[in-house]
Amino acid sequence: MARLIAHIDMDAFYASVELLRYPELRGRAVVIGGGRDSQPKKRADGSHDFRSLRAYVGRGVVTTSTYEARKLGVFSAMGMMKSAALAPDAILLPVDFDEYRKYSRLFKAAVREIAPVIEDRGIDEIYVDLSDVPAAHDDAGRAIGSALKAAVRERTGLTCSIGITPNKLLSKLASELDKPDGLTLLGQGDVPARIWPLAARKVNGIGPKAAAKLSSLGIETIGDIAGADPAFLLAHFGRSFGAWLHEASHGRDERPVVTSSEPKSISRETTFDRDLHAVRDRAELGAIFTELCEQLAGDLARKSYAARTIGIKLRFDDFRIATRDLTLPAHTLDAREIRRAAGSCLKRVDLGRRLRLIGVRAGALARLADLVAPLAPNESEAAAAHEPIREYSLPLFDDAS
Repeated sequence: MARLIAHIDMDAFYASVELLRYPELRGRAVVIGGGRDSQPKKRADGSHDFRSLRAYVGRGVVTTSTYEARKLGVFSAMGMMKSAALAPDAILLPVDFDEYRKYSRLFKAAVREIAPVIEDRGIDEIYVDLSDVPAAHDDAGRAIGSALKAAVRERTGLTCSIGITPNKLLSKLASELDKPDGLTLLGQGDVPARIWPLAARKVNGIGPKAAAKLSSLGIETIGDIAGADPAFLLAHFGRSFGAWLHEASHGRDERPVVTSSEPKSISRETTFDRDLHAVRDRAELGAIFTELCEQLAGDLARKSYAARTIGIKLRFDDFRIATRDLTLPAHTLDAREIRRAAGSCLKRVDLGRRLRLIGVRAGALARLADLVAPLAPNESEAAAAHEPIREYSLPLFDDAS
């Protein structure tokens, strides 16, 4: 029996969750990405005093926006100041990841009750294998797609868009075709009419560099790729990627829905409201860096992982990025050990320029249950992973100049 794969994508997820909390903002341009100072203030009559994007000053970026804001040109990852110029009257709200994670769990639970074979792709999207769901093939998935949408709305009050096709690649594309609140069913025969007119960059796996190179070769759409000689693609993009481009453009994808996977790394990072200098802002940077290490240790403990590689990421005021890694003798989730390793990485970077962003990463992860007994954390070590470490004399930029 042919495969039947769904891609479920929540519509403007963060913004939609906020509209549940502030229904009076429905139909208005709303931007999510502000800090604590953009928290709405409740008036005596129960209404809220919202901050407009016009008043924003800083270097933050948009996390997401409502469809009304997108019509004004405001999209995720756009600089907030640029967004303010495009939509000064848009409402600015702070990010609330705890609330978004709550609704993420709710929508996935609703789907799992109908179709349990799920690949989790993030907080707001999943793939679902419908191949073995009773009667799913009777109408190419339309009835079960409608049932999934209804279940998600009933459990969360939110809408989602679903693409149902024979594979993951096509389903990802299909879920975008009729947003918001869409249900799109495609078969292999629909590829020329519905998929080929799309821009090449719409294919998940064709990034900005590949799209730019395709464009330089006169290839703008997925149909252009499909019409290209396979030998031409291999000559310009290599044997592996060139062959994949040819297959993807024809809507062919044999990847399975993967129900479980191990993370490759866990990280924490923060972008500063103003550029900070390693020497003149040593105390502030030290406090931020130490807190990131503590948060990373907490993330590892909550997810039952330990790390053997600790790394740092720095973005300077000229937007140059520097990364450094250190491999430890053994796995750890101890905040002090993470802090020491990250500090060692820091000493290998020229810190002459001001910093815009700093981050800490834990890699080479292993599940605590899989580590041999001597390496498993005992009660005192587990407590140390959560223990504040500011009292340790470990200056952040001790050798900076």
